[in-house]
Amino acid sequence: PLPESIGAYRVKGVIGEGGMGVVFLAEQPSPRREVAVKVLPPNVSDDPQFVHRFHREAEILAALSHPNVVQVIDRGEADGRWFIVMEYVDGESLRALLRRGPVPPRDACRICSQLLEALDYSHKKGVIHRDIKPENVLLTQEGNVKVADFGVSRFLEADARTRLTRTHFVLGTYEYMAPEQRESVQ
Repeated sequence: PLPESIGAYRVKGVIGEGGMGVVFLAEQPSPRREVAVKVLPPNVSDDPQFVHRFHREAEILAALSHPNVVQVIDRGEADGRWFIVMEYVDGESLRALLRRGPVPPRDACRICSQLLEALDYSHKKGVIHRDIKPENVLLTQEGNVKVADFGVSRFLEADARTRLTRTHFVLGTYEYMAPEQRESVQ
């Protein structure tokens, strides 16, 4: 069942679901606007590693301020469930665009350029996304790129004690992993 609200945010519907939670379309009361609220699923809300990764995503997003990166607005806990509030991207994913057929070269170049600008910016800020795939590249109604889902990213300067990976534990989407990541899976 759809919750009526998450903290101060009135839920309007479900945008998507993934390994790190459900994303709801909600209304922020002040300023009044639509937002995306990502909620950690109940089956992992008590797992310290998942909760840490969830908070880390909010921390990473909050550290990034770029026109091509989804902005974090708030985070919190309501009814024992952790949530992150992000800007709502009223558009579609790159995956949805690609499913409709070939993308004209001019549009493909614009999308790639904006995606690379977002990744260049995040790398300069010391953040590696680690799960770039068409589902995590959102396109606004105007066709501008917004990179989303930093759930498995990490800071470059993080030392071994704060990394969010461990031996024989895979994070990311296999089909989009770098070859050296795939080798560790096989």
